Amino acid sequence: MNPFQTLRFAFGGLAANKVRSGLTMLGILIGVAAVILLLAVGNGSSQAVKDAISALGTNALTVSSGAGSSTSTATSTKPLTVADARALADPTQAPDIKGVAPEVTTSQTALYQGTSHTVSSIVGTYPAYFEASNSKVTSGDYFSDDDVLNSRKVAVIGTTTATDLFGTDSPIGKVVTIGGTPFTIVGELASKGSGTGFQDPDDTIIAPLPTVQNAFTGFGSLNQILVEANSADATTNAQSEITTILMGQHGITSPTAVDFRVSSQTQLLSTRTSTNQTFTVLLGAVAAISLLVGGIGITNIMLVTVTERTREIGIRKAIGAPKSVILGQFLAESTLLSLVGGGLGVAAALIGAHFTIVGIKPVVIPESVYGAFGIAVAIGLFFGSYPASRAAGLRPIEALRHE
Repeated sequence: MNPFQTLRFAFGGLAANKVRSGLTMLGILIGVAAVILLLAVGNGSSQAVKDAISALGTNALTVSSGAGSSTSTATSTKPLTVADARALADPTQAPDIKGVAPEVTTSQTALYQGTSHTVSSIVGTYPAYFEASNSKVTSGDYFSDDDVLNSRKVAVIGTTTATDLFGTDSPIGKVVTIGGTPFTIVGELASKGSGTGFQDPDDTIIAPLPTVQNAFTGFGSLNQILVEANSADATTNAQSEITTILMGQHGITSPTAVDFRVSSQTQLLSTRTSTNQTFTVLLGAVAAISLLVGGIGITNIMLVTVTERTREIGIRKAIGAPKSVILGQFLAESTLLSLVGGGLGVAAALIGAHFTIVGIKPVVIPESVYGAFGIAVAIGLFFGSYPASRAAGLRPIEALRHE
């Protein structure tokens, strides 16, 4: 029997039990689609985090309060202050630092003509923040150093906040009441992109540091200090200068007892990438279980098929069909189940990848498509081999006697 005849018989066998064959294909379809989509979600999450971190710029360094490492011998932690930021901005002590932006953050409800919106991030800072964080305005302008010195109630608004409060109208020049304090909007930021599954970076209002301190947070410690190095190549030197200056500011003599952390975007990106890779592998492993279940389903269905067609097998053997023909036919049937189910699974996954899943835009990994489809076919061959060998091993006399 040539391959074409084997395939014709295999198609006929599957068509004879459409519902059973369809359910088996459905199991493979779900398994293949799950593997591709879950890996795509993990990859999409990783890409979103990478884009968000890269958007801050490769020159940015973040200084936060707390022990510098798990092995730190610091017995107490001194909070970051505006005085620390001023020391870092001294060009004689830190020649590799271009800009310094102390930050305080809070969350408040903004109100405009009866429309209210809870802003997730209200940042009080200096104008240097915009360049250090790679934040650009699409309309209006930034607030100035003079606005900071005079504690003016002006603010720059993010696109999400602007849309929720003003709709399609321009926010420039509008007065928004934030936590009971009126602020005049002077600029709107370009979108940094949302849908990362974390806090929306565009849901923000940025205002002069003393204004936010006076209205909301008080004149205490800072949340963090954002530092911009002169260039990407100067970040290592800038990091050393920050450490030296803050050790002097905090009266620390040993590098192992520092009570602050200095992190670069490169370090943060490396950590997040490693975490997301582990997350993606875990998702793929979970999804692969569904493929295994689909393979077990093929074994069960093919065993039932062999039992039902025992008499047919006996007749074919009695008229001279060799063992290899019987084996080939049932292997062809199980492989066809995997081929069709796997193909439909790939199609379903590619369609599903066009939609946002749990707030993340999936990014399909080409290798996962080929791998999932290839594994599905291999599963059909592997799990179909036992029923096929069982069918091929039936003795003609016993098979003919089967009812």
